[in-house]
Amino acid sequence: MEVQVMDHPLIQHKVTLMRMKETGSKDFRELLEEITMLMGYEITRDLTLEDVAIETPITKMTGKQISGKKLGIVPVLRAGLGMVQGMLNLIPTAKVGHIGLYRDPQTLEPVEYYCKLPDVEGRDFIIVDPMLATGGSASAAITLLKERGIQHIKLMCLVAAPTGVEKINADHPDVKIFVAALDEKLNEHGYIVPGLGDAGDRIFGTK
Repeated sequence: MEVQVMDHPLIQHKVTLMRMKETGSKDFRELLEEITMLMGYEITRDLTLEDVAIETPITKMTGKQISGKKLGIVPVLRAGLGMVQGMLNLIPTAKVGHIGLYRDPQTLEPVEYYCKLPDVEGRDFIIVDPMLATGGSASAAITLLKERGIQHIKLMCLVAAPTGVEKINADHPDVKIFVAALDEKLNEHGYIVPGLGDAGDRIFGTK
């Protein structure tokens, strides 16, 4: 499996807190935002830089700044919304798109019901979704971006199952996957084990 597990001690500590069933929605949201920031720091390590002439209070100099268009952040609705602010804390000028998918009850395949993206020309995109379980929704989201001409895509998730990673590797071998934890398996209901439950319900306090 091609996947980068970000095993920084702070990330692992916070993931453990999120897994606990007694962690409420407020703390869950805050922890997710914090982990997203920590992961975002690493996932953006390869951004292209360019020279820029500036003047400090002391002298003129050549500094570095991110070149090209700012990143595009695309949450998969609804749980992916919980990761947006963490990325915007790092890159306030990033553009945010949204992808909405639901699972067809007959075919069990993901179906698009909403897709709104910023200008895609020359922009790198990061898809964010806390859970990578079967990989169906994430794969469909990547396909939607590619159909709109986007070539540089990364996938950032909190917790993944091997099934989901293998699905993305097979469907989109060019897309790098970044996760905070790679868990054991999926159960008979499609939940990640040990996982952390339904991320959307825990973020928004629904059942």
